[in-house]
Amino acid sequence: MLVETKRLLVRRFAASDAPALHALLSDPEVMRYLEPPYSREQTERFLRQAGLCEPPLVYAVTQKRGGALIGQLIWHPWDENAMELGWLLRRDQWGKGFAGELTEAALTLTRGDVVLECCPEQRATRHIALRFGFVLAEERDGLLVFRRQGT
Repeated sequence: MLVETKRLLVRRFAASDAPALHALLSDPEVMRYLEPPYSREQTERFLRQAGLCEPPLVYAVTQKRGGALIGQLIWHPWDENAMELGWLLRRDQWGKGFAGELTEAALTLTRGDVVLECCPEQRATRHIALRFGFVLAEERDGLLVFRRQGT
């Protein structure tokens, strides 16, 4: 397990997570600011290339109560000085504070810088970035790049 919060467990993906991951990545609203919804084949390729690789680029987010996969945590090196943080959550889990809970937990994993990027239209993500002390560092390829200095 990568990290545990009050309500969530963040763990490595397993091949058996493919159906639940596909439900997440095929939802047009979840994927709105990222890319077109994934097909099953795209989901399986993504799982192999980003979740089952060494080291993983993304991790499974599950509820402690019941163990349902409700999203993914993006956590991997951004550059030699920073880790990238991000998350995708099932639409029925939005508005429950899970993104903030995941951000707080992920920030305990490193003393170095952490980067969070998003589309300018992603108000919720920008809000979380600012709430946790990230500052707008640059705009890159149409995305806002927020950086939080390490401690």
